[in-house]
Amino acid sequence: MTEAHTAATADSVPAVHRIDPLGWEPAESAPTIGELQLEERSSLRRVGGLSTELDDVTEVEYRQLRLEQVVLVGVWTEGSAAQADSSLAELAALAETAGSIVLDGLIQRRDRPDPSTYIGSGKAHELREVVLATGADTVICDGELTPAQLNALEKVVRVKVIDRTALILDIFAQHATSREGKAQVTLAQMEYMLPRLRGWGEALSRQAGGRAGSNGGVGLRGPGETKIETDRRRIRERMAKLRKEIRGMKQARETKRGQRRRNRVPAVAIAGYTNAGKSSLLNALTDAGVLVQNALFATLDPTTRQARLDDGRDVVFTDTVGFVRHLPTQLVEAFRSTLEEVVDADLLLHVVDGSDPMPEQQIAAVREVLRDVAGEQDHALPRELLVINKIDAADPTVLTQLRHALPDAVFVSAQTGDGIDALRARMTELLTADDVDVVIRVPYDRGDVLARLHAAGAVVSTEHEPDGTRVTARVPSAVAGALEPFAV
Repeated sequence: MTEAHTAATADSVPAVHRIDPLGWEPAESAPTIGELQLEERSSLRRVGGLSTELDDVTEVEYRQLRLEQVVLVGVWTEGSAAQADSSLAELAALAETAGSIVLDGLIQRRDRPDPSTYIGSGKAHELREVVLATGADTVICDGELTPAQLNALEKVVRVKVIDRTALILDIFAQHATSREGKAQVTLAQMEYMLPRLRGWGEALSRQAGGRAGSNGGVGLRGPGETKIETDRRRIRERMAKLRKEIRGMKQARETKRGQRRRNRVPAVAIAGYTNAGKSSLLNALTDAGVLVQNALFATLDPTTRQARLDDGRDVVFTDTVGFVRHLPTQLVEAFRSTLEEVVDADLLLHVVDGSDPMPEQQIAAVREVLRDVAGEQDHALPRELLVINKIDAADPTVLTQLRHALPDAVFVSAQTGDGIDALRARMTELLTADDVDVVIRVPYDRGDVLARLHAAGAVVSTEHEPDGTRVTARVPSAVAGALEPFAV
């Protein structure tokens, strides 16, 4: 592209342009086991028309998020206009997943976000006019705002203002079901909330004083701690307790992983961008019947299911939480124990939404988070197999480009079953690449050895002899070492 064309394109882009809200198509069907969860989520919807414009924005940080009718606003600092549009469309999908009705979307072209109000004082007043015209009660910013930016923007628009991080945390809080998932989300929310506690006037600057402040007698009574200091202390105490609980849950998870390693059952982790179809793929591979929903972050709690490969050996599949661009660091830290399932797997199925207009960005975002988790654990990532899903809904032109750019990827449709057999064959090939052939004689009183052999490897032939069963098999190298005493 020439410089003249680039300049003309940049000049033709208005400072603010609107993005149509993103609408979700309802899921056609859901697995039997997941139907109850889906019904429960559908029945817990926020009621519109209850929230009004805030009389006092100082209450914002202490009110539960009630996203109803929202206006989106983003700052386009780099990349193309299509990428900026895609980012705001994704924010619209996140907002609707949280239970919001998206009324309008605005993008401003800037070199960098305004340090005061994120979009600048002039555009903030324009945003106020849009809020009044649409009747919105919430503004959602496509980025992580500082406490000062949130405060300044709220004073101008006079409605609730939240950022992308708070929105994602709210979705996680709605979808977490297990004890570990709820603890991880609560910890992430508190880490986000702690630096954003604010005090205005006398509301949070009151001092306890006297015995309440110092727990002492004469000569020990002081001004005490302010209310905001008390809130911060209580949050830190709660965070410490949650971290301790999560460490305990992590030990239980590591115990289960250790047991699978001893039994030499291969582990396959299913990871990828949110709503890429990971749970649908798990159902297609294992008949797990887990919840499938056309929404972002429908799965937060990892699901582990056992299945059998084409050569007869057992394998364990684990469905993990989805990723998204600019995933909040608080969530990465809180869900680190869950993400370790990916790092410790023998094979990583990286699921990509083939119907997305920019799948390459999804792949880059997922790999960035996984490298961060692996670096913290000082582990190398397992072998990766790219799985391009939703080929039944993808643009044929995009699929052709992906096949050329990703020749080693497997193209499937978890919805229709197209390509699943090829995926099974490819997984078998990768998981057995390091296998070795063994010939052993197993005494008749060692049925446990035969059971382990069938579970961890592929039995080629068996012959019953007077002193035992002669078995020819193909097994992982680690299992071959354990079978050395029975070698013929």
